[in-house]
Amino acid sequence: MTGSQNKVAIVICSTRTPRVGDKVADFVKGVLEEHDTSGSPALSLVDVADYKLPAYDEPVIPAMVPATAQFTHEHSKAWSAKISEFSGYIFVTPEYNYGIPGSIKNAIDYLYNEWQGKPVFIVSYGIQGGLLASDALKQTLDGMKLIVCPTRVALSFHGGHGPELYAAMGDGVLGDDTKASWTTDKKQSILRGYEELKEKLIAVDSSQSDVVESKV
Repeated sequence: MTGSQNKVAIVICSTRTPRVGDKVADFVKGVLEEHDTSGSPALSLVDVADYKLPAYDEPVIPAMVPATAQFTHEHSKAWSAKISEFSGYIFVTPEYNYGIPGSIKNAIDYLYNEWQGKPVFIVSYGIQGGLLASDALKQTLDGMKLIVCPTRVALSFHGGHGPELYAAMGDGVLGDDTKASWTTDKKQSILRGYEELKEKLIAVDSSQSDVVESKV
């Protein structure tokens, strides 16, 4: 698979209503598309909220799918099929109570083989940039055998405990001053993390090609 054929999902991890997570994901996607180059992966937003996943309710263990078992519920099949479309991921997560939202932990836990060996770039947001959520998510994704990019971006709201934070938390509004500060202070870090992701996609492609050639 070449770089131009790769697809990367920007995963919106929050399912709360109202929420600012979809606006943060849009911001990240806009930064990447504005500075993208020819042959870069296609970027798509994937919203965990769209799949309405209950607390894991399958009778099978995810690691058994598809080799020896199959999912039984339509929500599981739809989530599995969507995640399987992508060669890599950008997770955009808030921090809830010093960790990641239950929604994304549950969504990750639904799958196993769909994730394995794929690169992922973590972007967090919150009062302190979501640093603890980023750490917790990295630990989970490492354990699930994804390849986590060294750069992890933490986005905090302009003015600290001020109007833009409360607008984000209460109304799901991403303020203009916050977007401006992120563009000034965080854009290069976002681009660096994305470049790492693309490099890891190329490395995975190369290793897969080597395996195929060794079997010919």
